[in-house]
Amino acid sequence: MAQSQQPLTGKRIAILATDGVEDVEYIQSRAAVEQAGAEVHLVSLNPGEIQSMNHDINPANRYRVDRTVNEANAADYDALVLPGGTVNPDRLRMNPAAMDFVRAIFLQEKPVAAICHGPWSLVETGIVNGRTVTSYPSLSTDIRNAGGNWVDQQVQVDNGLVTSRRPSDLPAFCAKMVEEFAEGRHVRQMATA
Repeated sequence: MAQSQQPLTGKRIAILATDGVEDVEYIQSRAAVEQAGAEVHLVSLNPGEIQSMNHDINPANRYRVDRTVNEANAADYDALVLPGGTVNPDRLRMNPAAMDFVRAIFLQEKPVAAICHGPWSLVETGIVNGRTVTSYPSLSTDIRNAGGNWVDQQVQVDNGLVTSRRPSDLPAFCAKMVEEFAEGRHVRQMATA
C-alpha cells in the first residue's frame, strides 16, 4: 500500500482485550488499522498471552500481550479499539485500571471504536451518556440506562466514537474506524462528557 493510501501512518493504536475476545473482531480490527499504517499494541489485564474465542465458546487463537493496563499510558496512543465477545468486555469492565485507561483515552479527545459487546466498557465508564451508539442488541437496555441513545445500525459514529453490532458489521466498522482514527482528536467529543 502506498504511503498516500496509509492514513494511519505514524499513529499508535491500542486494542484493549483479554481472554474471551471474539477472534474475528480482534483480527479484522487489528488488520484494518495495521493495513492503514498504524502501529498496534494489544493492551490487556495480564502479561503473556490472551485466548480468543469463536462465538464465545470455541477456543480460537492465542495472542501476545504488548502492554498491561498498568503499564500502558493513554497519552502514548492516538486511538482505542474495543473488540467484543461476551466474556472479554465483561472481564474488562470489572477491572478499574482497564476502565481508567478507556476513560483516559476518551478524555484526551481521542477516537474510540467498539464493536459487539465492546460498548460495555463505554457504559461502565459513563462515555455513552448523551451519545448515540449501537452494539450487540442485548446491550441496548444497559446503554439506555446509562443515558445513551441506542440504535440498531450497522455502524454508528458520534464525534469520534465508532460503534457496531456484530461480526457481520466488521467491513463497515473497520472502514469508519480507520476514517475516524485518521481524523485524529475530536474536540466536540467532550461536549457531552
